[in-house]
Amino acid sequence: MKLEHIGIAVENLQESETIFEELLQTKVYKREEVPSQGVTTSFLQVKNTKVELLNATDPNSPIARFIDKRGEGMHHIAFEVDNIVDELQRLKAAGFKLINETPAIGADHKKVAFLHPRSTNRVLIELCQDIQDDDDI
Repeated sequence: MKLEHIGIAVENLQESETIFEELLQTKVYKREEVPSQGVTTSFLQVKNTKVELLNATDPNSPIARFIDKRGEGMHHIAFEVDNIVDELQRLKAAGFKLINETPAIGADHKKVAFLHPRSTNRVLIELCQDIQDDDDI
């Protein structure tokens, strides 16, 4: 398992891209809409890790609800795993609460699933795995 990215919920994607490009001295390399999550994402690469800016496109999306409740800020930490299905089974057996029992398709060509913050010291954890050409999705 390795740190894959840090997700930050933002109200204004364009303004936030400008802030983080200046802060991190790098440019957004990808902007992607994920309709299933009601979000548009922007990615910045910082050495071996990425920063994902998340902007709600649907007022009922998880990001919109997060911002309404907590305001802008860190939303989640994502870890890359080799086999997301096996990792979800392992973590569930170890007593972690899963938000997603099965992976969904997320941004950046990844399968994703989340662990509930109640079981991870109030930190939303995302597990992600690259989608392979031969994956059934």
